[in-house]
Amino acid sequence: MPEVTSAYQPGTPCWVDLAAPDQQAAIDFYSSVFGWTGAIGPAETGGYAVCELNGKPVAGIMAAMAMGGQPPPPTVWTTYLAATDADATAGAVSSAGGTILMPVMDVMTLGRMCIAADPTGAVFGVWQAVDFPGAGIVNEHGALIWNELNTTDRSAAAAFYQSSFGIESTAMEMEGAENYYALKVGDRPVGGMQPMSEQMPPDTPSHWLAYFSVADADETVGKVTAAGGAALQEPFDMMAGRMAVVTDPQGATFAVITPKPME
Repeated sequence: MPEVTSAYQPGTPCWVDLAAPDQQAAIDFYSSVFGWTGAIGPAETGGYAVCELNGKPVAGIMAAMAMGGQPPPPTVWTTYLAATDADATAGAVSSAGGTILMPVMDVMTLGRMCIAADPTGAVFGVWQAVDFPGAGIVNEHGALIWNELNTTDRSAAAAFYQSSFGIESTAMEMEGAENYYALKVGDRPVGGMQPMSEQMPPDTPSHWLAYFSVADADETVGKVTAAGGAALQEPFDMMAGRMAVVTDPQGATFAVITPKPME
């Protein structure tokens, strides 16, 4: 079982969560697709649900609520990047041309966070762990395995994440990976980046896409559609495995992949 036993290095995707109009329906959907367990949390946490897989935290689901006169957040999965100091990182984000959408705040004793957007418009979270480090299990069926930035300006995005998080981008020199870049913390790939696909609607904004590992991509897409979701890209074979891009019944997009065995 690939449990996470050490702290996430700064710049590494460490958590994902979803804001859904119908929180309980979202919990039920992902439980049926991935085998998660989860329940609406107590009032002091705003009802935030920490979903678990094999007893380890794997993702969060919250109710999409209007706050401070702002409309409710969109129904999307948000990728959080680890930071040792959320305040300093927020300053670096602003200095590098990003926008702070939700200022740094304490989340009880769990950690500190903010929500930001890069200069191309991709929204992400910043997480400074205190008592809660992030996902406790990754890279197995039902758990997060990859986070991918799809951007309208690759050069601007690369410069931003390098400046604000120290994330390096390196072209993937593999057949079938043209225009795909590995995002690295140190020498370790922690995510990917690519220009916006021509297959996406022309008004699609830059965004981070969360990938969940599954034992059988075709079977999982069947579960998604049976539970009221839809396939945006039916399962197909690619260099890293067999994947699909889907939406849940409330419109949140995510990817599933059956990874190729490690050589």
